[in-house]
Amino acid sequence: MNYKNIVRTVGMSLAATSVCMAAAAETVSDNVVRIGVLNDMSGVYAPAAGPGSLEAAKMAAEDFGGEVLGAAIEVIGADHQNKPDVGTSVANRWFDRESVDAIVDLPNSSIALAVQEIGREQGKVIIGGGAATARLTGEDCSPTGIHYIYDTYSMAKASALAITENLGKKVYFVTVDYTFGQQLQDAIAHFVKQNGGEVVGSVKHPLGANDFSSYIMQAMSSDADVVVFASAAGDAANAIKTAKEFGLQQSGKNSFAPLVMIPDVKGIGAEVAAGTMLISPFYWNKSEESAAWSERYFERMNAMPSMAQAGAYSYVMHYLKAVEKAGTDNGVDVTKAMKELPVNDWFAEGYIREDGRMVHDQYLVKVKSPGDANHPWDLFELVETIPGEEAFRPLEQGNCSFIQ
Repeated sequence: MNYKNIVRTVGMSLAATSVCMAAAAETVSDNVVRIGVLNDMSGVYAPAAGPGSLEAAKMAAEDFGGEVLGAAIEVIGADHQNKPDVGTSVANRWFDRESVDAIVDLPNSSIALAVQEIGREQGKVIIGGGAATARLTGEDCSPTGIHYIYDTYSMAKASALAITENLGKKVYFVTVDYTFGQQLQDAIAHFVKQNGGEVVGSVKHPLGANDFSSYIMQAMSSDADVVVFASAAGDAANAIKTAKEFGLQQSGKNSFAPLVMIPDVKGIGAEVAAGTMLISPFYWNKSEESAAWSERYFERMNAMPSMAQAGAYSYVMHYLKAVEKAGTDNGVDVTKAMKELPVNDWFAEGYIREDGRMVHDQYLVKVKSPGDANHPWDLFELVETIPGEEAFRPLEQGNCSFIQ
């Protein structure tokens, strides 16, 4: 090739590169698709979400190829410390100054509701992964909000069925004292009564309580058949541990913890939690594919993933597929594409409804006794599968403002 041809070829390559870069700049803001994982990195919810959800989100970005529409994918994280003012401050900074396109995870319902409102105002995608409140797709819904893993309605409906059919009719609640806990208690109580049961009492505890002894003693002094821990992750695990120490089951009462997660069960020990029933939309060894991914995750985090951490991989991957389908990182367009694309991976098979609710099966599981386990992290035994269409609130009952 002579000199002129070399110059011409190099020039054409540079021109093509410039065109690609220009195209990416037109479709992707600041030529980066930036995802912010906002959760509890250091407190009571950290083992079940925290750094693990951030790492799972990074794995999804890597597996997608590290770029979309010719733009780099960047995943960043921050600790909301379970404080709404901290969470909203981070969200505003990320959107206003750091060009974040989507904020995800958001365990702590008060923070999730506040951040989703910010996303609605700015037309940015918000994905509630660890968030629980069903208000995210109900009266506080957003056209750019997605609620992915579970919610208080699905947890409550499945829990009430499991309680009244397997454990007893008289229920006492030990409930975490903020939005999520009260909504979960109210929802479970509603379905318990529908199923012929009754609520005989309740007590509230602060988020991140260190001492559950007084709450367990009050529960034991009631005439309940079942004590329900309407809390999550570390709080629920600590309640289970204290109940074991005080002999709750020996007193003739059963315990139910709808939202204790696998890292927390591992933390207190299967011998302590054995027999406890809970609802889990995912467990790591439910299929060969989920086990294979979970082993990859284990290599990075030295722990098997919780449903929140596995879900983080799934919804980030789904979000990136939607960016690619939409041809832009514009929040309104991406949310529309997320609702058009089916969810079909090792985490779940389902779909995202018009109100942003991802509908998929839920699982009633029981914590295994150590002698029944085939693996150090083989902690859950499947009791029943609850189809997604039965588990989640019907669209027409949500009172979502933008649903016609």
